[in-house]
Amino acid sequence: MLAIKNSTIYDGKGNILEDQVILVKDGKFTSVTTNRDLPERYNVIDAKGKIVTPGLIDVHTHLGVSEEGVGKEGSDFNETSDPVTPQIRAIDGINPMEMGFEDARRAGVTTVQVMPGSANVIGGEMIVLKTAGKIVDEMVLKSPSGMKAATGENPKRFHGEKGKMPVTRMGVAARLREKLIEAQNYINAVGTERKLDLENLAKVLKKEIPLRVHAHRADDILTVLRIKREFDINVTIEHCTEGHHIADYIAKHDVRVSFGPTMSTRSKVELKDKGWTTIKTLLDAGVPCSITTDHPVVGIEYLVTSAIHAIKNGITEQQALQTITLDAAKHIGVEDQVGSIESGKDADFVIWNGNPFDLRNKVESVFINGEEV
Repeated sequence: MLAIKNSTIYDGKGNILEDQVILVKDGKFTSVTTNRDLPERYNVIDAKGKIVTPGLIDVHTHLGVSEEGVGKEGSDFNETSDPVTPQIRAIDGINPMEMGFEDARRAGVTTVQVMPGSANVIGGEMIVLKTAGKIVDEMVLKSPSGMKAATGENPKRFHGEKGKMPVTRMGVAARLREKLIEAQNYINAVGTERKLDLENLAKVLKKEIPLRVHAHRADDILTVLRIKREFDINVTIEHCTEGHHIADYIAKHDVRVSFGPTMSTRSKVELKDKGWTTIKTLLDAGVPCSITTDHPVVGIEYLVTSAIHAIKNGITEQQALQTITLDAAKHIGVEDQVGSIESGKDADFVIWNGNPFDLRNKVESVFINGEEV
């Protein structure tokens, strides 16, 4: 049981609460109050002069499936043997002892979504998990949390160079439609033997999980929205690099966006128009956004640094915090459990020695489920 007193709280909901007491019991926040009468038998942390935020959330990573410093042996995030692999599950490739998890914790990141890469038109199922633990099954917060798909240059390059479809953007969209139609027929068939690929895609068609689609260019984003309408499914736009060109149109489609990794280089044509003002344009249009590092494209330890760049280009500090806390939790469907400091939610929080959006300041302590990690 914990009591954090004298704290200034950035609660993740856009509020700054001064001189508060946070009570934690059984891994949950039980109270946020100005009451100074602390219960007996609580371990007390004096946070005077410090800032407490919710644990940070990165909604789009390859943590543990793309291991750093290992090379080919740690590359388990793209099953490039076929362009369509909905039967793949990221959980089967995650190494929870990979060093990226420690980097995440040290940076205050307590929850991540881990997904297959973007080499395939359909890449497989993804998972949301906490960043502390040695047994991945015990770290899980939500599984599955979505089905990965990709448009644009990556599936064209990986499979077109092998001389098989997709070679064009038309081919990418066609393969995606073909497989969704195959899954529709599977759902409607009677007495069909189990097929794992179609069984997993059926979850998308039944709106049990969203299709989360890698789309950088504006034309690719439009393709995703077109397929959303055609199949009446839930989607998220992952990256949305050219979203500023069509922000008002995106806003009409009830979709959430993960924005980034904008700290990366312009390594391919579809990134040539990337910039930090995109997220302000999207937010101003009413599109819910989360900032991502796409770890290891950008190291997960730079999630807050990415938010600082967004602040420098027009969004407020509280907007930035929400993109990596509560709005991020909503993006991955776990907002009832994490993303803000309020009673009943998991006690995932970070104590900073000052304003987290001053890059000179640092993380002092990180807690997951009420335990310091």
